[in-house]
Amino acid sequence: MDPFHAKIIAAATGSTVTAMTMTPFDVIKTRLQTQPPNPQPLFPRPPLGACCQPTHVSCVRNMSSFARPLAGEVVCVWEGGVFRTERVDGFADAVRRVWRAEGVRGLWKGAGTSFVIGVPSATCYILTYDHLLNVALPPIIPSEPLVPLTAGILARSAITSIASPLELVRTNLQSTPISPQHPHTLRSVLASVRVLVHQQGIQCLWRGLGPTLWRDVPFSGIYWASYEAWKKAFARRQREGTWVAFTSGAISGITSALLTSPFDVLKTRRQALIMAPSNQQITSTFPLLLRIARTEGFSALFAGIMPRIVKIAPACGIMIACFEGVGKFLSKKP
Repeated sequence: MDPFHAKIIAAATGSTVTAMTMTPFDVIKTRLQTQPPNPQPLFPRPPLGACCQPTHVSCVRNMSSFARPLAGEVVCVWEGGVFRTERVDGFADAVRRVWRAEGVRGLWKGAGTSFVIGVPSATCYILTYDHLLNVALPPIIPSEPLVPLTAGILARSAITSIASPLELVRTNLQSTPISPQHPHTLRSVLASVRVLVHQQGIQCLWRGLGPTLWRDVPFSGIYWASYEAWKKAFARRQREGTWVAFTSGAISGITSALLTSPFDVLKTRRQALIMAPSNQQITSTFPLLLRIARTEGFSALFAGIMPRIVKIAPACGIMIACFEGVGKFLSKKP
């Protein structure tokens, strides 16, 4: 098979397998990043069995009259003597709650748009990177380590900008619903998007592009520079093959994810505000970053980091292993 056609099939194979297997981690990451902040209660959590209401008032399903009236805050909510809260506390709890409220299909919410977005964009992205790496940039950039870095940055910038409106739809489809009884649907998300376009113009479809570029462009540059470095390190030890591509991709993906996580949170927050129950002020990237850190703590900038890493490590490994492994296999002459 012609090498270019082999690369197209290899890239499409890798992106399809990744979209099929990694969507649940995207859903959980988005839920963790879009749940309401957890403000500190006015008074500390009472001991088990204590009542935070006056003695003549039942404690079951009641909140303290002394608590400040902040939206979403839960202070001393009891049911049968058990303190209840509906916030999601970590990766495993998010999986359990989404499964319980929306079923197994809820974990694959947005899978359709993942195929519409992910497969074509990932295929175009890796083919663009490959062309820049091997054809376009080497005659222009004399420094060999800078070639993969620059190729990754240019390829990701172009593809992310083109696919941003579809990514906005997917983020809102996967975001935390107002209540478990009213999960987001494609129809409700598209209706909200239509209203927003009517009110603010078509440019609103690129909401969150700034944080997305701040996330994806450094991620891509760091990832490809690290990937090529790891491949060369394995090659010096006479190690090569699909497993080397998978390992190099997974390690590079984890490193890049850790460094760019705050911008992933910002991108999700800005895009998911379309489905928010109330109109919230949209700020630019760095003021929003500072506001989250000030009001919710520095750890909020790394919300969803566990499912993101759990997703990115195998996703990067699968994608690049398929691209190189399937590509080489199909390129072999009979």
